[in-house]
Amino acid sequence: MRIGALAHATGVNERLLRYYEDRGLLRPTRRANGYRYYTEADITTVAHIRSLLAAGLSTAVIAKILHCVHGDDEKPAPLPCPGMIAQLRSEHARIDHTITRLQVARQALDALIDPLATEPGSVSSTG
Repeated sequence: MRIGALAHATGVNERLLRYYEDRGLLRPTRRANGYRYYTEADITTVAHIRSLLAAGLSTAVIAKILHCVHGDDEKPAPLPCPGMIAQLRSEHARIDHTITRLQVARQALDALIDPLATEPGSVSSTG
């Protein structure tokens, strides 16, 4: 199938599919006319990529572990591959660190908002 058909089948636009190819996540064959050609398996691969992105993984990390992910539907089924657990734990720790930084920033922002919200004539952002 051509890229337009893959975009239709997956709900992912062609530009993003080309980006996935540039990042090494998709590997379509090229026809003599230069058109990309995708297989039915690429539909599942795109679903796996989307699931891994939703889990907070970058395309660089996905490129390292995508070959360890299998399954016939949108929910990827990881297989034990060397280094995969360590990579996923590292990403988990990165996300935890980001959450902590965001919580600290939120507290600092609350500290700026609270005094303003109690002033007479202040405008509430919620109503």
